[in-house]
Amino acid sequence: MNNRVVITGLGVCSPIGVDIPTFTQSLKDGTSGLRFIPELEDLKFSCHLGGIPEVSDKKIREYLSELQLLNFNCSTIAFGVIAGMDALKDANIAPATMDEDPLWDLGIIFGTGIGGTMKIRESIYKVDAKDCRRLSSNTVPQVMNSGISAYLGGLIGAGNIVTSNSSACSTGTEALLLGYERIKNGKATQMLCGSCSDSGPYLWCGFDAIRVTNHKFNDDPENLPGPLSADANGFVPGSGAGAYLLESLESAQKRGAKIYAEILGGSMNNGGQRGDGSMTAPNSAAVIKCVEDAVIDANIKADDIDYVNGHLTSTTKDPDEVANWSKALKRNGEDFPYINSLKGMIGHCIAASASIEIVSTLLQLENNFIYKNRNCEPIHPEILKVIPKDKIPTETIYTPLNIVAKASFGFGDVNACVIFKKI
Repeated sequence: MNNRVVITGLGVCSPIGVDIPTFTQSLKDGTSGLRFIPELEDLKFSCHLGGIPEVSDKKIREYLSELQLLNFNCSTIAFGVIAGMDALKDANIAPATMDEDPLWDLGIIFGTGIGGTMKIRESIYKVDAKDCRRLSSNTVPQVMNSGISAYLGGLIGAGNIVTSNSSACSTGTEALLLGYERIKNGKATQMLCGSCSDSGPYLWCGFDAIRVTNHKFNDDPENLPGPLSADANGFVPGSGAGAYLLESLESAQKRGAKIYAEILGGSMNNGGQRGDGSMTAPNSAAVIKCVEDAVIDANIKADDIDYVNGHLTSTTKDPDEVANWSKALKRNGEDFPYINSLKGMIGHCIAASASIEIVSTLLQLENNFIYKNRNCEPIHPEILKVIPKDKIPTETIYTPLNIVAKASFGFGDVNACVIFKKI
């Protein structure tokens, strides 16, 4: 089998919007979702800022029943359910009713980095107090990594593979490529893919401890130096979820579904923590190979790529990433495609970063715009040695887009790159 695979539904739960229309407008406006979080200052974190979706109890009750919400304490799953169910609705696919068979041809690959940290904390405290028998019956689904796919599987009645992946910042891109391969090989017709990540000190403390987060601009989140900037001093942690409904082109056309883009191909690899790679830094040779292999798999030329959505994290690795893109695509100077990063608006959403950024990439492709790199000036001089300033938009620009690339690089030296085309 070699089915063509398209995307027919999108959903998002982000610091700049928890629905597609709001999120799209925020992208165009260059809105910042980064806020001062008093709890982080009280805990003496280096970074007092964060990006958290604004999700009310009323909003969550649109997706989960009162029974499901009994003793519920897991924003990871809440974010993922909102994005996942919205993507399904956007694709105009109805869940199976309780008296119907499961949807045998619809599967789910929805990842996260860790289960609900607040639920884990709650459980540990009860165990330490020798009160573990008072743990609720839904504790396990909320703390297991596959909790998000399990919740979505039950809400939808998915009958194909229902699982969760976990590959740090590459999780969302990896989930998409795994779902793509399943449909391409004829093992499913539709796949709901994406990723989600928790918020708060219990997850973010580790990143603060290894000094990869912002520590100089806590009093001015609106003007925090973003990705590609010479003044960038670390990322702001974020949270949320992104989701996409993948479908065979044949099925989408038969249903008359709206198509956001076709997935032309992609690649996943690992740098083995060799060379300049480590647990926390990517091996440049592996990054270059991942992008090169994605171009080959997509059966395009590197020159066909109009725009790159980078991983770019507001750290010292930003110049290295740009150099790696240039080497992989064999393009530099004015020949380099436009490039941007969403992290200047929403922070680094850890396991959810790739999925939210993929949604942003697809919306740009659909609507022919490239959102600005928020607070990227002054641009790092090492970056300007590779590409000119006009390839790094400082304001939203409107331009025709046909083929775009998205890549993610995560802890453990994991890499993933995907190529999309307008159809």
